[in-house]
Amino acid sequence: MSSAKAGARRRLTIADVAAAAGVSRTTVSHALNDRGQVDPQTRARVKQVARELGYSPNLRAQRLRTGRTHTIALLSSMPFAVAGGPSRLGFMMEVAASAAEAALKQGLALVLVPPLAEARGLLDELDVDGAIIIEPVARDPQVTQLQRRGIKVVSIGRQPEAGPAVPYVDMQAGVTGRLLLEHLAEQGARHIALLIGQQSRHSYVDVEQAYRDFSKRHGLPGLIIKADETGGEDAGAEACRRLLAEHPELDAICAPVDAFAVGAVRALQQAGKRVPEDVRVVTRYDGLRAQKCEPPLTAVNLHLAEVASQAIGLLLDHIGDKATADIVQCPPPELIVRRSSAN
Repeated sequence: MSSAKAGARRRLTIADVAAAAGVSRTTVSHALNDRGQVDPQTRARVKQVARELGYSPNLRAQRLRTGRTHTIALLSSMPFAVAGGPSRLGFMMEVAASAAEAALKQGLALVLVPPLAEARGLLDELDVDGAIIIEPVARDPQVTQLQRRGIKVVSIGRQPEAGPAVPYVDMQAGVTGRLLLEHLAEQGARHIALLIGQQSRHSYVDVEQAYRDFSKRHGLPGLIIKADETGGEDAGAEACRRLLAEHPELDAICAPVDAFAVGAVRALQQAGKRVPEDVRVVTRYDGLRAQKCEPPLTAVNLHLAEVASQAIGLLLDHIGDKATADIVQCPPPELIVRRSSAN
């Protein structure tokens, strides 16, 4: 092999950039990594020279020096029966797509850890700088496992009964619940049932409190029924059948979990009930389930792209020990009215 070919294949180093820019290697390192006291003009010139030379950092060497992997994980304890949706393109995957885009803009790779029992065994081997967990349950074992390893964790949605508290993006579940309930009341519903999951998640805890406050304020009977998330749409259908048997006067169902809401619509129709003429149904997440249901479900725009970006930013702040807050407020939820609740 000729020396010319060998030279062409040699990887450029910061020494090459330093020689071309007429500065020291330390200055190049600080300029390219935005560290140290480097004159802004010098920093800009070094970066320009690096681009012109086609220099890219040796990530393996950088990792050995900094201890950073530039990789983060996205997890959820929600089973696919509710988090996946049709073709598994539901809440979790919408968050994942937005989070991956936001992470890439920050120079990070995102590893998606599916909500499967086998994944728990891999958490001790996962080499990441930090993790985002979607709507963790109280005392979530995944959070505990990651924190025990010293990995920074933030959550999308508050973790109930967390100690120590996990930094989080506030999904405003209580506000969302009130939005849905007030809408049903405005449509004339007077016997509104709340159908939520049995697990202790902020979106159930906060919506249940909002429902109790709403029922008391309006002098309405409180009809709360809970279903197991792992049952998905079938669990929602079975819960709806129990509601109809015990409360034939039922005229509305607020089911924040879209899988439960779709199952409830199916059970209502099988029972000869018209939606929305006899019973109105609303849900929280405006995903494919809500949109493809017949009739389409009234839902809420949760601004998940913005939420995912906020979670990435919050995690990076905590990884870099630059966090100024532990709670980030997501944009206000917006009601999307469809035929399931309006004649």
